[in-house]
Amino acid sequence: MSSYSISEFIQKTQQDERENDYFELETERILEVNLNGLVWAKVGSMISYTGSIKFERERVLEHGLGKMFKKALTGEGTALMKAQGEGRLYLADQGKKITIFELDNDTITVNGNDLLAFEPGIEWEINLMRKMAGMMAGGLFNVTLSGKGRVAITSHYEPLTLLVRPGESVITDPNATVAWSGNLTPEFRTDVSFRTFIGRGSGESIQMEFKGEGFVIVQPFEEVYAATTPTS
Repeated sequence: MSSYSISEFIQKTQQDERENDYFELETERILEVNLNGLVWAKVGSMISYTGSIKFERERVLEHGLGKMFKKALTGEGTALMKAQGEGRLYLADQGKKITIFELDNDTITVNGNDLLAFEPGIEWEINLMRKMAGMMAGGLFNVTLSGKGRVAITSHYEPLTLLVRPGESVITDPNATVAWSGNLTPEFRTDVSFRTFIGRGSGESIQMEFKGEGFVIVQPFEEVYAATTPTS
């Protein structure tokens, strides 16, 4: 059906007020946070809210000097805002699809650009991909999250999870890599040659290699972090 009456459209698209979980997928691209306290979210991700909620950008010393210095090294990095109060908060990021994980003393590492929100009890650490510096214009950082609680990440289109097994490396494009299990540490491979510079290379000159045992989540889209990109 391509057209609706106003009442039909409202019925089809209105929020579901029966859902009361802390994190809910209101749609596959909109996260509802039933807030009664605090949540950390990506700066600029708020699209609407009801109730009494205040927003505050992460302060320089919010998480101590160590994280401040790492944040300085990564530029904006994952710029976070603190939403505090009581009400329903709706978050989204460029129409990307949202996946919610419930960590139970687990650890996951997320590309900084793909982290949408997480509960305040989650421990997190910014990691700079130093070997990538000078190779790419952006996307040089990631965030490792651990503990108990919910984490929401985003991806363009449907994500795919690849299993990493001992002796079987998984190699990915950094611009298509969304997240990976926290026990894995990617290595970077380069395939830069004269053919690459004159436009005859494969176009995949920088690659991430995962070894060991775990998983890697990729998206069917090569995201350019330095500029706004279209979405699905």
